[in-house]
Order: sequence, then C-alpha cells, then structure tokens
Amino acid sequence: MRLAPSILAGDLADLKGCLATLERAGADLVHFDVMDGHFVPNLTFGPPLVRAAREHSRLPFDVHLMVTDPAALVPQLAGLEIEILSFHIEATRFAPRLIALIREHGMRPFITLNPQTPLSDVEHVLPLVGGVLVMSVDPGFAGQSFIEPVYAKIEALARYREEHQLVFTIQVDGGVGEHNIDELAALGVDLVVAGKAFFTCQDPAGFTGRVHELN
Repeated sequence: MRLAPSILAGDLADLKGCLATLERAGADLVHFDVMDGHFVPNLTFGPPLVRAAREHSRLPFDVHLMVTDPAALVPQLAGLEIEILSFHIEATRFAPRLIALIREHGMRPFITLNPQTPLSDVEHVLPLVGGVLVMSVDPGFAGQSFIEPVYAKIEALARYREEHQLVFTIQVDGGVGEHNIDELAALGVDLVVAGKAFFTCQDPAGFTGRVHELN
C-alpha cells in the first residue's frame, strides 16, 4: 500500500519540519484536509497553505476538499503538483462535470463518500474517477476511531471494482494505524491516510515501511 500522512495531525507551526519528516520517512504523498467550516464543522486551511507547502516539499500532494463548493477551489489548486484532488459526492449534484474540471487542471479526481453514504451513490461515476476515498470516520475531526461497518463497504467496493473490471484506487481515511493496516490491505485498499498514527509513533520510517510491505 501507499501512505499519505495527514499534515493536519502534525505541528502546523512548523510546516517545513512536518514536511521534512514525511520525506525522511519515505511517505508517498502529503495529505491536506481542506475544510470550510460549512460542509464540516471545522475550519482548517485553503489553497494558500497548500501553495506555501509546495515550496518546502518534493512529494506529490493529496488534497481532500471538505467544502460546500469544491469546483470553486479547483483552479486555485492547479499547478501545485497535486496528484490527487478529492471531493465529496455529498457536496455536488454535478459530479461528472466536476471530475472533468479536475482532469482539465492536471489532477487525478477522487470521489469521496462519508461513512453513512451508500456505494450506490457513486456507482454511476466510478468509471470516470481515478479513485475512491472512503471515509472511515465522520469528516471534520482528527483522532477518531475507525467506524467498524466501513470494513464491509470497502470489501463491497473492491468486489465491485473487480466484477466490473474497473481501474481505480481505493483510499481509506480515518482511524488508520498499526491495528488495522493488515486488514485494510487484505480487503483491497491501495492507499491509506494516517495522521495521529504517523505523527505520534516513535519510528515514522518504520511505520511507513510496514505500510509499503502490504499488498
């Protein structure tokens, strides 16, 4: 599996140091949680911080938009070497149009769904996206525990991908750590986001290596 540590769990007063920790540990991407205080209760940061971070990291970026108007932010994030740009199916009625817009700006579109959102809500766009970000906690708060029923959703998504011969990445965000990375890999997950588990462990490089060994 690939690993995208969430920068939100690090010391944002030392953004440069956090990014250096990710590079030393061998992380694959830097995960940014962009929250607007409307789609989710919390307010974090926007394109200016992502732009500032680009000056201090060579890693590709993975940006998760938890906002009510994701289309408005797409042009602002173009040109920052963002590999993945994720938006919530719950935030738009025009997902195919938004997917096309993200691709036009040189980023891989990922569709995100909250724990209570059924897979049927995204099936119509699965042939169009580069990946699916499955939230395994309620979005907007760090440090939550993994919501157990989401395992079944991940398994069903991986089965759907195989049965329909589709090619997209399965990403999981929320409550990921040493206790469940083996199970997530076994279910078919390709990429995990880890915040607290990465920044509080004694050996970030060792944790990253453990993730890389799976799948």
